[in-house]
Amino acid sequence: MKKKPLNNASSKSQAKAAKLRIIAGEWRSRQLPIPNIEGLRPTPDRVRETLFNWINHEIPGAVCADFFCGSGALGLEALSRGAKHLTFVDNSRVVTQQMTQNLATLGATNASVTAQNTAVFLDTATPQPMDIVFLDPPFRKGWLAQIIPLLEKGWLADRALVYIEMEKEALLPELPAHWSLIKEKTAGQLVYRLFSITK
Repeated sequence: MKKKPLNNASSKSQAKAAKLRIIAGEWRSRQLPIPNIEGLRPTPDRVRETLFNWINHEIPGAVCADFFCGSGALGLEALSRGAKHLTFVDNSRVVTQQMTQNLATLGATNASVTAQNTAVFLDTATPQPMDIVFLDPPFRKGWLAQIIPLLEKGWLADRALVYIEMEKEALLPELPAHWSLIKEKTAGQLVYRLFSITK
């Protein structure tokens, strides 16, 4: 896609939007390229800081998944802070190719990247219980109603944590009774929540 001419201020904004900064951990302050594609919206730094303050003690040694990974901001932050393994899934090959390159740049070998629809992945892959799951699906597409029942098919470890980021005006689908909301906050037009799952 050809880029339109931009003034200097817009150019700086565009350049900034094409980079992801890791906040803390082994790769603190590292900046990585992210695809410049429509609809890709990395979790804002302020939201990431809050989320990882909530879960920081749970990350070291955790097996995690970043579904609808997009920029990979959440999964990369978890790896930087000591996660044991990260599974990245996104249906965009542009996204997954950049994700693979960024992991190589960081020298990270404890991650897998799959270019596939997340619902199809969860329905067809062999389930591996995850300690922490990040869910930041495209807004206004109804993904959560499909994904949450699939997570229940062996993808969640006992006492797993599930992070959900969604548009503020949307309603959460009905959740299993053993999902407990432990944190919730809004930021602009989004709301983000952390659930604990007990079996």
